[in-house]
Amino acid sequence: MTDDLERLANGVLWPGFFGTEAPQWLRDELREGLAGVVYFGQNVGEGLPALSAAILDANPDALIGIDEEGGSVTRLESATGSTVPGAAQLGLLDDLVASEKTGAELARRVRAVGANVVLGPVADVNTDPRNPVIGVRAFGDDEALVSRHVVATIDGIQDGAVAACVKHFPGHGDTHMDSHHSLPEITLDLEEFERVHLEPFRAAIDAGVDAVMTAHIVVPAWGEQPATLNPRVLGMLRDWGYDGVIITDALDMAAIRETVGLGGGAALALAAGADLLCIGNPTNPGDAALPDQDEQDFHAARDGIVAALRDGSLSRSRVEEAAGRVAALAAKLRAAAAAADEEEPTDDFDAAEIVRRVVTVSGGAIEAASELAVIDARRRSTLAVDSAGSYVASALAGDGLRVRLDVASAPESEQDRVLDEVTAAAGTTVLLIDRPDTDAAQRALVERAAVRDPRAVVVNVGLPTVSPLPLSTVEVAAASRLGAQTARDALLGCFTAQQRMTSAG
Repeated sequence: MTDDLERLANGVLWPGFFGTEAPQWLRDELREGLAGVVYFGQNVGEGLPALSAAILDANPDALIGIDEEGGSVTRLESATGSTVPGAAQLGLLDDLVASEKTGAELARRVRAVGANVVLGPVADVNTDPRNPVIGVRAFGDDEALVSRHVVATIDGIQDGAVAACVKHFPGHGDTHMDSHHSLPEITLDLEEFERVHLEPFRAAIDAGVDAVMTAHIVVPAWGEQPATLNPRVLGMLRDWGYDGVIITDALDMAAIRETVGLGGGAALALAAGADLLCIGNPTNPGDAALPDQDEQDFHAARDGIVAALRDGSLSRSRVEEAAGRVAALAAKLRAAAAAADEEEPTDDFDAAEIVRRVVTVSGGAIEAASELAVIDARRRSTLAVDSAGSYVASALAGDGLRVRLDVASAPESEQDRVLDEVTAAAGTTVLLIDRPDTDAAQRALVERAAVRDPRAVVVNVGLPTVSPLPLSTVEVAAASRLGAQTARDALLGCFTAQQRMTSAG
């Protein structure tokens, strides 16, 4: 049995866990008031609805969250790639109906597996093209465009009896560092930061968003602490009149774990004004993960809260307030789900049609190919985005040749050998890239390929190219299965993609 303080702490904790079945420790804690769980790729399988049912059986008020953004980020389709448009694609299309329908589809899929919180949409304004962790996850680099699509997506999600959680407050778009591995600092002019990066969050709150996720970033003008642990930053949300749930980004990320630690971070986040503490994905340490990493991380976070309650550095009333907000959201979602179960579902969402309207070609028309030979030269995966998932290259290549090439580490001699191999193979040579304007090695590979075969083509699944490439380029704006299939269809002549003019075109 948990004691009184442990049970109180349980009401604000949101752990991840190993496996496709709920471990005994997790079911025990759920019965003792644990707020819920966050699903990651390792939890997803055919038995996911049954897993959700077991979690809700242990705690009918459990919040079950999942990172299901569409585009480059999916958990439900982590093995095969997303079949839902991504934020950058929706921003490029700028069709609010498409964004709302995409939000509704995300909610439908999440509810179908028994979950009830979508960790999205991303409300970051991606003003730094070097950004390694946001990029195509954002609707764009203009605050007005991002704001309107954030609101449309929220409407679609929350009309589906699922909570939306906008992220990453106060804005992770103007950084070129990944807070999974370090603590980014944003030194942007404060007036500009407030005008640009806060605007989509204000719009989301005005639209009635259920939850807001914090960012592990430092804005020096607001103090030395990362936003997740900074009462001044989180206090802004309350000053705007927001009374929903403030959720932390994962506390196991290096920005927290390697500075104040999981336990210290949990207590400080609550003291700063957070309500629900996402502990994180226990698989993140990779080979260093312990067999009971999930349970150890959970106990580290809870022990930190209990210790702070006992020594008075964290007030009981603050934790009770946080747990009350979490419980109120759970009650709201239970009522919404009961009402939604009585409604007739609609079936007017055509993801493929949306993405076909987005995919464009620059650098000249492309001759229809009969077969594709693909060099996958994208950057390595990150903890947030499996950007190098093999499903993208597989969907693009079909039955054709596919070669993975890490241009960040492979010497030019190896790159040239791969270029020669693929150029000599049957079919049209395709270079699959994702950072043409910020990765010199990717661009250099394209330039060398153009010398060998001027009819080769580029498929760019990252942010649209600003500086033209020497080869015709299919712009996809998402590392997803749907995006890759659409690019393949365009290259095979199944449909004619729109021509796109670059800034220098």
